[in-house]
Amino acid sequence: MMLQTEIKSQVDEDVCVLVKALHQKLHYLFDCGFASSLSIRDCKNVKALFISHTHIDHFCNFDAILRHQLPVAREVIVCGPAGLAKNIQSKLRAYNWDLLVVDDKAVSYQVRELHPDGLMKHYRLEAPKWNIRFLKQNQEVFMYQDEVVKVKSTLLDHNIPTVAYRMEDKKRIGIKAFPFQAGSWINELKDAFVQKEPERPIVVESKKYKAAELFQYLEEKEGSSLAFVMDHQASESNHQKIIELCQRVKELYIECYYKHQEKDLAWKNHHSTAVASGQVARKAQVQKVIPLHFSRRYDLADIEEMKKECLDSFEGKEKAF
Repeated sequence: MMLQTEIKSQVDEDVCVLVKALHQKLHYLFDCGFASSLSIRDCKNVKALFISHTHIDHFCNFDAILRHQLPVAREVIVCGPAGLAKNIQSKLRAYNWDLLVVDDKAVSYQVRELHPDGLMKHYRLEAPKWNIRFLKQNQEVFMYQDEVVKVKSTLLDHNIPTVAYRMEDKKRIGIKAFPFQAGSWINELKDAFVQKEPERPIVVESKKYKAAELFQYLEEKEGSSLAFVMDHQASESNHQKIIELCQRVKELYIECYYKHQEKDLAWKNHHSTAVASGQVARKAQVQKVIPLHFSRRYDLADIEEMKKECLDSFEGKEKAF
């Protein structure tokens, strides 16, 4: 897989999942609750942070990330629900910045908020005053994309809006067996394919070809994919959104906050159960489900039982419940 995930939070801690792309220095982070395995280097190398919502167990560690990102001299993207820019500004302004002058090489944050009307609103916050500057708003297919990944999102109901995410690395262009010597022409050919330029001249072993004549030696390779679905009520409307977003994803990280026997409590508190999360993962035809985020009311033995509930439900063993 091009994308490799590391759960940075212990099973009895908050939620934090790091995603690394092979051969890339900078990484991606989903939620920032307290996570004892998140290192200083991890924090410094985050290029985009995806926040499901700003309940304390999903957002409290933003301060530590800021602490280590402060001198990186680049922009960090933070995605999440409406109101996130003000949440971040409040954290930033909770500290005194009298030693930080305007020309210091400090981090800046671009915040992207997904609003209930489908609009994506972009803001920027810069040291030392951390004012919120509006950049733009529009309807976008992807909440985030760069040269490596693209990220879709949807809003779920947790009594407040929470954002669920689907990340995919972009399709890679591979090369099949060919009757020529390898050379720089391969990268030129791949670029012509991506740019949709079939007439571009490609020189191979001193002979000129049209790119389209060589496309037969290329193949598109399916990339990696993962989804991150945290706090949500196990309602039909939420499940329909999850199924649509997560369809056939390779890995689904999903909350399993309550035991099945406490499904009434889960409904009251706008959370999912381990069984309900397994069921929706099966309906979305995901390849692998990773149970995550359990209530602190449970001990480690309970959590192992809940993981099994989720996986049994995912595999269709409904009679066990």
